[in-house]
Amino acid sequence: MDVTILVDDKKSWFVPYAEKLRRELEKCGILAKLIHDQKDAEGGDISFLLSCTKIVGKSFLGRYLHNIVVHASDLPAGKGFTPLKWQILEGREEIVLTLFEAVEAVDAGPYYQKEKLRFEGTELLDELQEKMAEKIVAMCLSYAKAPDAFPAMPQSGKESFYARPTREDDRLDIDKTIREQFDHLRIADNERFPVWFSYRGKTYYLKIYRKDREEQE
Repeated sequence: MDVTILVDDKKSWFVPYAEKLRRELEKCGILAKLIHDQKDAEGGDISFLLSCTKIVGKSFLGRYLHNIVVHASDLPAGKGFTPLKWQILEGREEIVLTLFEAVEAVDAGPYYQKEKLRFEGTELLDELQEKMAEKIVAMCLSYAKAPDAFPAMPQSGKESFYARPTREDDRLDIDKTIREQFDHLRIADNERFPVWFSYRGKTYYLKIYRKDREEQE
């Protein structure tokens, strides 16, 4: 078995988990490598396309027997961008992770696994991402160790799409309470995309940390 893991942004939050996946695959006797550029793909049995920001073309897909994506929604619902954040913003504390075959159409391939992921309602973005990433690593490991055990199933149900977030989506409403906007605060990326608001002609940024997490660090 020859596996390639593609995370196309070296600065992605997912890189440490991709490294963990690579190590776990190698412990199972599976040859695995992590790359950050499609041009470095040499081909093989499986490619895992994880937390990728760029569209993968036909030439890449043709180099592998299977090209696997894990998307944080119950496909075909929730196709598109940052489904975890949008669903938390909608007030959901349980999401579905779908492991599926990448095809040229976005998020449209047959799926192999679906797993539920439950949150407590207090997690901030780093914790949300950590819990999701651990589940993704486990799903990819189980698939790589026995791909034939997961028959391909066509997506079915109502299709929907999430748009790419803009800076306007990070704006807080100064006329709403913290309670009303807590889920908005939870999904804030403090460093790259902090939430913000305008007041008296000025723009202000807010960063959120939880006390117990701060003490652990």
